[in-house]
Amino acid sequence: MTASQETAGGIPAPPAWVRRPATLARAVTAELVERIVRGVHPPGTPLPPEPALCEAFSVSRTVVREAVKVLQAKGLVQVRQGAGTMVNPPAMWDMLDELVLAATIAEDESLAILDDLVVTRRVLESDMANVAARLAGPDTVERLRALVDRMDELVDDHVVYAESDRAFHDTIMQASGNRIARGVVRALESQVINTARYMGRTERALCVASNLGHRRIYERIAAHDPDGAAEAMFHHITEAWLVRRSGPADPVRLRR
Repeated sequence: MTASQETAGGIPAPPAWVRRPATLARAVTAELVERIVRGVHPPGTPLPPEPALCEAFSVSRTVVREAVKVLQAKGLVQVRQGAGTMVNPPAMWDMLDELVLAATIAEDESLAILDDLVVTRRVLESDMANVAARLAGPDTVERLRALVDRMDELVDDHVVYAESDRAFHDTIMQASGNRIARGVVRALESQVINTARYMGRTERALCVASNLGHRRIYERIAAHDPDGAAEAMFHHITEAWLVRRSGPADPVRLRR
């Protein structure tokens, strides 16, 4: 530790973020989210009182109160008159929140939360594929064909392949016109798109198999077959995840 990292008397200095006022409340919030998700502060128990949090984070009461307000908005805590700030059960947490979802994924060794994410994506994208098969015009069909053909050429480069993969799915979502469902899928994927636990294996054979699924979806949309497109999307998302998945538990949530 350098001299700049110590206070007088050799006591460790606060973390760097503590000395940046503009980030104080955000940093305290992020740390408390992680602690709650990890179970350091279990559901049904109170957070430490304000003075203890102020001392632990070397911040003012104003910063702690702002952080607690944000935790309330995320559904993690509830301020009760006379009882303090109580930690809520997981069923009350906002799982679409960036910090909550990221912390939950990092903590969940069983991969159940990623299974749930895939199931949610599967339900929404299957419905959007159904609608896209009814509404897609020639330009959309041609773009899907071009993307599928392009991915056949990219199976040896999984990074660039993944970019076209996302473009393929997004084209279908846009064609459906369902902005809410598309927003939910994009928000969920943004949290996991760069995580090894979600992306899993990336060898050439998996890209080849994945694009066979894309081609089946494209063909059903081009044929204006809503039920066929929905079924092809359902199986594609399921199979692609089961191949990538490397968790210890049986993915019972994916069974239908």
